[in-house]
Amino acid sequence: MEEKKFDFNTIIGFGLIFVIIIWMMYNNRNSELKEQQEKAKTEKAAKAAAAITPKETTKTITDTAVADSVKIQKLQGTLGSFAYSATLPSATANFTTLENEFVSLKIANKGGYVVEAILKKYERFKKNSGQLIELIKDNNASFNLQLQTKDNRVLNTKDLYFEPTLTKVGDNQILSMKLKAGANEYLEYKYVLAPNKYLVDFDIHSQGLNTVLNASKPIDLQWDLKTYRNERSISYENRYAEIYFEHEDGKIDYVGQGNDKEENPEKTTFIAFKQHFFSSILLTKTPFATAKLHSENLVMDDKKDTIFTKQYKATIPLAFTNGELDYKMNWYYGPTDYKTLKNYDRNLEKIVPLGWGVFGWINKFIFIPLFGFLSSFMGLGIAIIIFTILIKIAMSPITFKSFLSQAKMKVLRPEIMEIGEKFKKDPMKKQQETMKLYNKAGVNPMAGCIPALIQIPFMYASFQFFPSAFELRQKGFLWADDLSSFDQIFKLPFNIPLYGDHVSLFPILAAIAIFFYMKMTSGDQAMAQPQQDGMPDMAKIMKIMIYVSPVMMLIFFNSYGSGLSLYNFISNLITIGIMLVIKRYFINSEKIHAQIQENKTKVKTESKFQKKMREMMEQAEAQKQLQNKKK
Repeated sequence: MEEKKFDFNTIIGFGLIFVIIIWMMYNNRNSELKEQQEKAKTEKAAKAAAAITPKETTKTITDTAVADSVKIQKLQGTLGSFAYSATLPSATANFTTLENEFVSLKIANKGGYVVEAILKKYERFKKNSGQLIELIKDNNASFNLQLQTKDNRVLNTKDLYFEPTLTKVGDNQILSMKLKAGANEYLEYKYVLAPNKYLVDFDIHSQGLNTVLNASKPIDLQWDLKTYRNERSISYENRYAEIYFEHEDGKIDYVGQGNDKEENPEKTTFIAFKQHFFSSILLTKTPFATAKLHSENLVMDDKKDTIFTKQYKATIPLAFTNGELDYKMNWYYGPTDYKTLKNYDRNLEKIVPLGWGVFGWINKFIFIPLFGFLSSFMGLGIAIIIFTILIKIAMSPITFKSFLSQAKMKVLRPEIMEIGEKFKKDPMKKQQETMKLYNKAGVNPMAGCIPALIQIPFMYASFQFFPSAFELRQKGFLWADDLSSFDQIFKLPFNIPLYGDHVSLFPILAAIAIFFYMKMTSGDQAMAQPQQDGMPDMAKIMKIMIYVSPVMMLIFFNSYGSGLSLYNFISNLITIGIMLVIKRYFINSEKIHAQIQENKTKVKTESKFQKKMREMMEQAEAQKQLQNKKK
C-alpha cells in the first residue's frame, strides 16, 4: 500500500482561513467596543445634561425671583401698598375709549383720567374745516388726587396705574378704573356714558383703604385745564372764557377776567371751566366744602398767542366718610348752549352770560323763546331780521310817545325861550314859570326821557344775547359765513389799534344807520330841550355824538359777532322808518299847538309830584328873598 504524503498547499489554505477568521473577529470586537464606548459617552452626556439642567433652571428661576423681589421691594419703598398696582398687567400706557353719538372720551390707565375729549358734532374755526373740537388733547389737562398714606407717603394718582374694566348695561357703557393696594383694596373712578348725552356719571369711591390712607384730613383733588382756541377771533373768544361756579343755594358766580384771578368759594355744587362756546364742567351731588379756583389769561398778544386762551386750575379738598372716599359726581364735555345745558336740569344754563336783573329776564323770557321759535323754521340771518322787526314793532308805542313828547316840547320852545329871557337874572323864578307853563299846557318834560329809558334794557339785553347765542355759530348769511364771528370782507396788510387787521361790513352798515338816525333826531331833541342855566349845551353834545357814535360802532364792533352788528343795523333802520312814519302821519305841529293852547284854558289839578315841586320852589324863592332883605 502506498503511504500518504503531507500537502503543503492545504496547510497554507487553512492558515489563511484562520487568519481571516481572526481578523473578522477582531474587527467585530473593535466595532462592539466602539459602539459601547459611544453609547457610554452618550449615556454619560445624557446623565451629565440631566444633572446640569435642573441646576441651571433652578438658577434661572432663582435669579428671576430675586429680580422680582428686588423690584417689588423698590416699588414698595416708593409706593407703599400701592406697589401692588404697579405689578399688574394693566400697568402700561394703554387707554380705554368711551364713545356715543356726541362725544369720544379716552381714559388712560396711568392716572385713570380723561386724556382726550372730542366733540363729534362740532368743528374748529369754521364749517367744514375738518378739525373736530378737542377740549382735551396732548396733555393740556390733568386730574389728580393727592393721597397721603399712613406711612407718611404723598402719592399722586396721575402717576399711578389703574386697572380698567369695561362693561355694558343696556345702552350704557361703564368703565371701572381701579388703583389697587391689594386684591380687594382699591380707589375706584367709575365712568358711565349713556347714549345721546354730553353728561358723564363719574364716581370716586374707595374700598378697604382705611388702613392705607391717612383719613385725618381731606385729600386734595387737583383739576387743571389749558383751553385751546376754537374760534376765528381769539381775542373775542377769550373775552367770554372764564370760570363759573354754583353755590349750594343755586347762586352762580365767576372768577373774572384778567391775569391771575382767584376765588375761594364754599359749598359749591359745580365748577365750570367755560370757553366761549364750549365748556368742561365738574358737578357733585355732595357740595364741595371749599375750593380754590385760579384763572390765568394766556392771550397777551392775539398775533403771537394763538393756541390757548386761558389756564384754569381748581384745588378741591375731598373729605372722608368713615375712613373712605365716596363722591357721586359728573363730567360735562360739550357746547355752552343754553337749551342743551338747561335740559340736564342742573342749573348749568346759568353759566351762559345773559346779563343780571331785568336784562337777564328779558333774554330768558323774551329773546330766547322768540328767537328759538323763529330759528326753528327759517335761516338764522332771516330769523335775526324778523326778530328785530318784531321787537321794534312791540316797542313802537313807546317810540311814538317819545317822539310826541319831543314835538310838544318843540312847539313850546318859543314860550320857554321868552320866559328865559324875561327872568334871565332870576333862575329860580325862571324855573317856576317854566313849570307853570308845562302844567298849563299839559306837557310832561320827562315824557320823552321815560320811553328812552324803557328801551335801554332791551338794547343792553341784545348785547348779552347775541354773543351767547350758540345757534349762530358757523351759520352763514349773505357774505357772512359765521354769524357768531366777524364778517370780514377785506383783509388789511397791517393792524390798526383797537380796530384790527380786517374790515367787517355789517358794522359799517350799522354805523351808517346810526349816523342818519342821530342826524334826524338831534335837531328835534335840541329844540325840545332848551339849554338850562348851569347845564351843558345839549345841542353841542348831540352834534358831537352824531359823529362819535358811528365811529365807536366801527371800532368796537369790527371784531364782534356779525349777528349782533346785523341786529343793530336792522334795528336802527327800522327806527328810522318808524320815525318817518310817525312824523308824517301821526304828528301835526299845528294840531299839537292848538291842543296846547286849549289845555292852557283848562283848570289843571296838580299831581302830588307837581305840588311838591312847586312848594319846594316857593320855599326856595321865599328863603332867597329873605336873604336879600338881610343884605
